[in-house]
Amino acid sequence: MAKESCTLCQGTGLRFGRGVNSAPCSCVFRAIFRACYRKFRYLAQQEKHISRVRMEPVVRGRDRSYSWGMKDEEYMADFLLVSRRSLDEKEYQLFRFHFLLGADWKLCCARLKMDRGDFFHEVYRIQRKLGRVYRELKPYALFPLDEYFGGSVRKDLPKRSPTVIEMPVLRRRKRLMPPIKKVA
Repeated sequence: MAKESCTLCQGTGLRFGRGVNSAPCSCVFRAIFRACYRKFRYLAQQEKHISRVRMEPVVRGRDRSYSWGMKDEEYMADFLLVSRRSLDEKEYQLFRFHFLLGADWKLCCARLKMDRGDFFHEVYRIQRKLGRVYRELKPYALFPLDEYFGGSVRKDLPKRSPTVIEMPVLRRRKRLMPPIKKVA
């Protein structure tokens, strides 16, 4: 996913800090955002009657059940809601004009009263921020796309990050049983 011409990571995808630790490069997060955005646009341009309902296995410990869902619509809703939650008001306004409504840089600069350089710096910042969030979202990340749409699941994410938004995990309720009286 790393850009070969990146001056920070030289195409490796990792930036090395002052210490021994390495961190993913910004070009990787921007590529993740572009892949998720490309999928969002593809799904948004499909005709509405093409979408289909899928049955997915749900495993909770020993219990195994099935759940019905419309993955295409769920992905689009997750893309929009996660973007809205992780961006502040100014960033979301630019995200909405440029990425969702499709305005070019000239219209966005006129509408938001910013110059061209600031516009593109802000777009790159938004792409980097959302790319990280899409990758590190828990319990179900939006990237990699094959995992989201039912492929294999990898468990190689870092333990904690201050930018990770954790979605609440639905816990199964215990069934309440009425007291049973013994009959003689």
